[in-house]
Amino acid sequence: MSVTDRYAPSPTAQLHLGNLRTALAGWLLTRRSGGRWLMRVEDLDEARVRAAEGVAEQQLEDLRGLGLDWDGDVVWQSQRLEAYATAVAALSGRTYECFCTRREIAEASSAPHDDGHRPYPGTCARLSSAEAARRREDRPAAIRVRAEGAAFTVTDLQLGEVTGLVDDFVLVRGDGAYSYNLAVTVDDLAQGVTQVTRGADLLSSSPRQAWLATQLGGTPPRYAHVGLVTNPDGARLAKRDGSVTLADLAERRWDSRRVLSALTASLGLGPQETTTAALEAMPEDGLPPAGGAFWLGAVWDDTEGVLRGQ
Repeated sequence: MSVTDRYAPSPTAQLHLGNLRTALAGWLLTRRSGGRWLMRVEDLDEARVRAAEGVAEQQLEDLRGLGLDWDGDVVWQSQRLEAYATAVAALSGRTYECFCTRREIAEASSAPHDDGHRPYPGTCARLSSAEAARRREDRPAAIRVRAEGAAFTVTDLQLGEVTGLVDDFVLVRGDGAYSYNLAVTVDDLAQGVTQVTRGADLLSSSPRQAWLATQLGGTPPRYAHVGLVTNPDGARLAKRDGSVTLADLAERRWDSRRVLSALTASLGLGPQETTTAALEAMPEDGLPPAGGAFWLGAVWDDTEGVLRGQ
């Protein structure tokens, strides 16, 4: 079945090996089906994007350097604010103002999910208009959707059906910025995305976004959550772990073919030096193994030395 998938990096830091492995998995799954692979830049966090000047362009260049191409123009979320405003207006009958601080939510809610999201306990869901007006004098309100304890089931290519509770999550932050959950859902619907390949740490957010898609009159995509690349200690890979970006690796004389070989091997396709060879190595069902976290050193003899900066 032909699919439309997308890759959507946030341009606040250079892509590391874990990011690149997820992008490669999505590209392979999409191209294997003859589908469309789209590129979207999630640049709504203005302050962090400004602090990382030139990162967005470098991310795109790194993807091209690995041989990953995309269909159509790059979509920039910062240019789609009107679409997000329209979506919030369409949901106006199911939203309410929230004046809680992050600290208050942390103290009142359960432990955060793997993606860092703390389920909202509904503190402001039943505020009277008078109380809301009083609190509005102290701090600007965020806008939350009223999910009323909904549960929603998504389909993952390898995990099967996954059901999660949908809390009253934020649509618009107190500073007026549109939330990730809103923007990504609106964009996926607008672009006709039928499949989302991304890191396993985002699995818990999928029921929220899929549920929101239905509230906006759309059909949720299916998902393919890919296991994370970890450091030697088993923690999720990060820039602080050493030589983990293409620029870092280039300094150690790792060219793009060598990086691609390590990544394809980690997906169970053997060390392939081109994306064409990687596609040919894909199994008939088109599913690279995802599973749990993955230590890249398991497939490349000196990866550990690279990541440790030795």
